[in-house]
Amino acid sequence: MNFYRVKQFYWSISSKMEVEDEKFINQYLNTDELKLFYELSKSEQKHSVKVAYDVKKTCEEENINSKLLIKAALLHDIGKTFKKLNLIDKSILVMADNMTKGSVRKLSQIKKVNVYYNHGKIGSDILKKYGYEKELLYLIENHHNFKISGNRALEILRECDDRN
Repeated sequence: MNFYRVKQFYWSISSKMEVEDEKFINQYLNTDELKLFYELSKSEQKHSVKVAYDVKKTCEEENINSKLLIKAALLHDIGKTFKKLNLIDKSILVMADNMTKGSVRKLSQIKKVNVYYNHGKIGSDILKKYGYEKELLYLIENHHNFKISGNRALEILRECDDRN
């Protein structure tokens, strides 16, 4: 278990949305999206906001239009609303994933395991019902798919997600 996982655990128990965070998300999400966003756990909300801030900064540095990518960052973990993982669930799954080198993925018939590994696809399916554009769905569905390369927007989302 590396230091990043310890830090991630600490962030999970100490996460708190600030007034500035709420102002920020209100700039990018409409009323329906805000409803979905607030179904995430507090720690997932804060994580998504941190990813979105990081995406915005990266896009500014690279002179990339960031509006769609920031929305993707805010909604990238929306699939986790399908079956909520509490802090203990997530900790156990992270350790099990590390100890089994990903073999626990074979237990995806268990809803919590499925959400842990497939929340990108689940989130894309949830948002597809609302008629979102394909690029946004693609980014959300593939934000943990490291087999895909050559898409800078996806790379930015992944990098920012990994840092936060």
